[in-house]
Amino acid sequence: MSDLLSTFAERVVRWQQAHGRQHLPWQHTTDPYRIWLSEIMLQQTQVSTVLGYYERFLTRFPTVKDLALAEQDDVMPYWAGLGYYARARNLHKCAQTIQNDYQGQFPTQSQVLATLPGIGPSTAAAIASFSVGERAPIMDGNVKRVFCRYFGVYGPTHLRATEKKLWDLAHQVLEKAPTDLSMSAYTQGQMDLGAQVCTRGQPNCTHCPLQQGCYALAHQVQTELPTPKPKLKQDERSCHMLIWQQGNHVLMEQRPNQGIWGGMISLPQFENQANLKQFLGHHGTMLTQAQQMASFTHVFSHFKLHITPWWIKAANAVYEPKANELWLNTADIAEAALPAPVSKLLDGIWAADQLPLN
Repeated sequence: MSDLLSTFAERVVRWQQAHGRQHLPWQHTTDPYRIWLSEIMLQQTQVSTVLGYYERFLTRFPTVKDLALAEQDDVMPYWAGLGYYARARNLHKCAQTIQNDYQGQFPTQSQVLATLPGIGPSTAAAIASFSVGERAPIMDGNVKRVFCRYFGVYGPTHLRATEKKLWDLAHQVLEKAPTDLSMSAYTQGQMDLGAQVCTRGQPNCTHCPLQQGCYALAHQVQTELPTPKPKLKQDERSCHMLIWQQGNHVLMEQRPNQGIWGGMISLPQFENQANLKQFLGHHGTMLTQAQQMASFTHVFSHFKLHITPWWIKAANAVYEPKANELWLNTADIAEAALPAPVSKLLDGIWAADQLPLN
């Protein structure tokens, strides 16, 4: 085991410097704000998707102070489409905490960072490693896969016992590593290795710098490690959405911060057709005027949502929105913080109705 530990980090660093990703926009900076933003965006999201969002977000919020002083409603449109919207709410809350409690100076110690909203131990370590070279191990999904295969760690990685074993190994690797180890290259290298070589489906073992000594390769159990998480039957839910169009405006509602699409602007949503009918009846619009559209399914990480849209195009309807509702001009929809399936649904209607969004 000692030999496996002692050369692990150096081999990852050499590989990263020769073959890893070098030109991502958040690399080659020691600004903890920019590093933090990239780390939060990259959680549960592919690099190719994050690239455009990252640049747009920084253009609008170039510093942690700019983000802290903004309203949450100003922040959400710059996250719309990335999913897992609690990340955006925590991002905003974290910026406010830094502005208020740390005088706008972004902490760089992993132990301090891990106490801030939305920053876990691995993200805290990554920020500290990239910004000040702190010798702090990371343990995200890609890194867990590399460690499980190389060291032969069995057990679902979401279990506390398995995760503790992986963290212990990560600390041992750094204890055995040279004192002059490049922490930025090592941290990035682990991420790159898991994303580019030691992939989930078909790992490219012949080009892996860790093939010598790798337990999974020696025992041909790459597909068995990490131990698959037991599959649970995915929950299925259904709802009805109302597209109430009045001229160039559409009725929208502000979602509560908790729950799916928290803090976003979305279409009015109803649990069943009876509730939708009751809502329309209260406002003098009969359900018979609503056109039922084809249902579709949006898949979340833990459940499927079956959505049935209803479309009303009323030229002279009069309705005073409630506190959480608003009439949104179609010209502003492209800039609004809409969930991805709602945005696609509206785009399809405008295209079919030949009503441009300007």
